[in-house]
Amino acid sequence: MKNIGSELIGMVGFGTSSSQGVQPPAGFEELAMPLFDSLYNFARWLVHNSNDAEDLVQETYFKALRGFSSFQPGSNFRAWMFRILKNTFVSSCSTLERRMTVAMDSEEDGPELAVDTETPEAILMHRSNSQLVQRAIDDLPVQYRETLLLCEVEEMSYQEIAEILSIPIGTVMSRLARARKAVRESFLNTPRYSTIKRLASSHRDAREGCWSSPRH
Repeated sequence: MKNIGSELIGMVGFGTSSSQGVQPPAGFEELAMPLFDSLYNFARWLVHNSNDAEDLVQETYFKALRGFSSFQPGSNFRAWMFRILKNTFVSSCSTLERRMTVAMDSEEDGPELAVDTETPEAILMHRSNSQLVQRAIDDLPVQYRETLLLCEVEEMSYQEIAEILSIPIGTVMSRLARARKAVRESFLNTPRYSTIKRLASSHRDAREGCWSSPRH
């Protein structure tokens, strides 16, 4: 993950005298600085561009600085920051871009879907840098992509995700199930996976044939 903490500290003015003479409120730096890389990583997945991600994170911190007086001490600061980033991202999207993100089946259709806690795509996201997996996630509509990333990459609870995205927990679970299914199907349909699956099947058949051969 790209570490942009020091760069953004300079941009936002933490620990320095800013050009406007504005200093961060007491306690803000201690809470905010550890979140730089996580926020950038999330922004990078959302916008697919490092420059835009940096702009999005910078704007998030400026808004958080201005609105820090509204933050309730003792509540979830991380969720508060991610919600600001999410809202900033949404407000920066054009109407056309927002329409283009809605491409999967309506999440209102059908009963709430079950969510597995340990899934193939979770293992892939944690243990692999596969371009195939990244492409599958990139292809998800943003509302499914952001939910999956908050859960699998940032390891947030359903409650935190619901708070950040301003949706019910049931909708979080539904989006996760649909996102995981889409990533799984995308990965399973790749030629590379088909080749691996075919070789594994051949290896298994060979071993079974060896075990079943009569001994002399």
